[in-house]
Amino acid sequence: MKYVYSYEFPVGRYYIAEADGAITDISTYTVEGAQTKETPLISKAAEQIREYFNGRRKAFDLPLNAVGTGFRKRVWDAMLEIPYGETKTYKDMAELAGNVKACRAAGGACGANPISIVIPCHRVIGSDDSLTGYGGGLHIKTALLELEQRYRRDVY
Repeated sequence: MKYVYSYEFPVGRYYIAEADGAITDISTYTVEGAQTKETPLISKAAEQIREYFNGRRKAFDLPLNAVGTGFRKRVWDAMLEIPYGETKTYKDMAELAGNVKACRAAGGACGANPISIVIPCHRVIGSDDSLTGYGGGLHIKTALLELEQRYRRDVY
């Protein structure tokens, strides 16, 4: 069974879902087919996201299960390695996922990221340092990057 519960964060309402003991979704839209219930794991994820917004959390400690193709999973795994407050390009993500020529596919993987904030697709930018695309809107991507810059010096 998949469960979902929503929370208000500084950048808007997010829906957090879990199934089989792992977070499957963190998104700005509801999760189809999930039963509304605040589970201990969903509550833990929400608390860690609150800590992130308060500058007290730089890395998440949650079991994740992002469903996608092999390439997308490799891109998402690569995103998890981007340090707090830093950015990488779509080309970097393609290279880390094993195909340097798959920049557009890496962009597609970013757009399909089901676990936003925790899998930090907001840290992926264009090769010219432009902020391109973000499922929740560029205003949210900008806010997340600015938040990390503000608290970057306090990494622990």
